[in-house]
Amino acid sequence: MSKFTDPAKELLEHIGGSDNVSVVTHCATRMRFVLNDPDKADKEKIEEIDLVKGTFTNAGQFQVIVGNDVASFYNEFTKIAGVGDTSKDEAKVAAKQNMSFIQRMISHLADIFTPLIPALVVGGLILGFRNVIGEIGMMGPDNNLTLVEVSQFWAGAHEFLWLIGEAIFHFLPVGITWAIARKMGTTQILGIVLGITLVSPQLLNAYGVAGGESIPFWDFGFAQVDMIGYQAQVIPAIFAGFVLSYLELGLRKVIPNVISMIFVPFFALIPAVLIAHVVLGPIGWTIGSWISEIVYSGLTSTFGWLFAAIFGFAYAPLVITGLHHMTNAIDLQLMSEFDGTNLWPMIALSNIAQGSAVVAMIFLNKKDEKEQQVSVPAAISCYLGVTEPAMFGINLKYTFPFLAAMIGSSIAAMISVGGGVMANSIGVGGIPGFLSIQFQFWIIFFIAMAVAIAVPFFLTIALSKTKMGINAYKRLGKK
Repeated sequence: MSKFTDPAKELLEHIGGSDNVSVVTHCATRMRFVLNDPDKADKEKIEEIDLVKGTFTNAGQFQVIVGNDVASFYNEFTKIAGVGDTSKDEAKVAAKQNMSFIQRMISHLADIFTPLIPALVVGGLILGFRNVIGEIGMMGPDNNLTLVEVSQFWAGAHEFLWLIGEAIFHFLPVGITWAIARKMGTTQILGIVLGITLVSPQLLNAYGVAGGESIPFWDFGFAQVDMIGYQAQVIPAIFAGFVLSYLELGLRKVIPNVISMIFVPFFALIPAVLIAHVVLGPIGWTIGSWISEIVYSGLTSTFGWLFAAIFGFAYAPLVITGLHHMTNAIDLQLMSEFDGTNLWPMIALSNIAQGSAVVAMIFLNKKDEKEQQVSVPAAISCYLGVTEPAMFGINLKYTFPFLAAMIGSSIAAMISVGGGVMANSIGVGGIPGFLSIQFQFWIIFFIAMAVAIAVPFFLTIALSKTKMGINAYKRLGKK
């Protein structure tokens, strides 16, 4: 009998038995359940299990925080429960049975951008590094020369790194159409080809149109179609990707299997490309421009501070609902329209604020060894941009640190927007997020970071002594 046997039996009992488990999988620290009847899970008794460090529900999945032993515990649990292994993709599909229509739509958006995040993070770091060596004066007698200006090596590195940066951001539509094909279960190479047709060198970059360049076109005799590309554009790529996938899925139903390999790709790809360039591209471009203009104008207007205060305060709750995935599309659209985004800095500051609230809880509960096992790793991951363990494992459980973090984030966001802070791109959230910030805004961003660290920390300690904090401790049986 392993040390995980008894905790696994307890968890199975309190979660409603094997019949209540539709799907179970795990990530780095958590067990993820899709339950047939979520109401059967007794959260209080589950959290009393020694090995369990907390529970929460997100995206239709009931998640149990275990820690670094999760893989071994998972193996023991599945053996005792008699529940078969499954993939994370299957778990997501099953989880949708517990979601509302809006939650499913947000889940779809998350499924599109989540596979792209590693590339976007790398791209953000590359642009940040190019910013350091190409924009910051640190050489010469007056420290007014950049590394690129005084060193051929760094000049070459600056140019070389743009090869990767351009591939990630300018050719982003290829990744989006691939991700949609992957998500929809259609032919991924067709998604890649469709994306390439949106950014092909044969096409005039859409930004060249505004520059007054003559527009080439395909002449079909009875009609002409402008040869305009959609480099770095998000919405046209999303529209085109879904059209291709739905065409392919529809054609599979009507074309016999014996000839489907030939005719399904042909009759799906060509119409999708044509529709993308004739209809969806121009519409998507217009919608994207409207969205980015509204957001940018709102943040740079006289009332930008109010927009920032609201966004900074509300971003963490958006993470809980999953709505925060929409900001990826907006950030990328802002980057394509304005050569930077003033939204991303506020997101990085929100991550820092949540981490600082957890640090305050570490200080307040320094004698609680069980909670330290959750709170210390959660704070570290939060400062590196991953907020869910901190929010669900600590801050939401007590409530008052979550509120303190929201207030600190709101104040820091106002400072960021008030100082006109712009990021070159989205990238690593949390403290390393400063690498994505345009160099001329580093000082004001560091000030905002200091606020995002200090305000949640001290406010959490202050709130712990109020009725709100005292009641939270009583509710959890801590004091």
